[in-house]
Amino acid sequence: MNNNKMERMNDEFRDREKVAIDLQKNNSPLINSYQIYHNYIRPYMELDGKTPAKKCGIEVRGDNKWSTLIQNTSKVSRNST
Repeated sequence: MNNNKMERMNDEFRDREKVAIDLQKNNSPLINSYQIYHNYIRPYMELDGKTPAKKCGIEVRGDNKWSTLIQNTSKVSRNST
């Protein structure tokens, strides 16, 4: 099977790990941030310029997607406590 996409993502993690030693911890917030970036913010040519989330029908609205995601997460956290 062709695993080029997964290998590319792993390479990005390895490159980032060299810079951010914190990634070696299992509970690092950088890992979660990277997953959010890849799923909700970064468009892919293979997906016709869409993010994986948008391809699945999940759209993040707003000019600053990071800010929108953080605000939405904050609302969910407050409602769940």
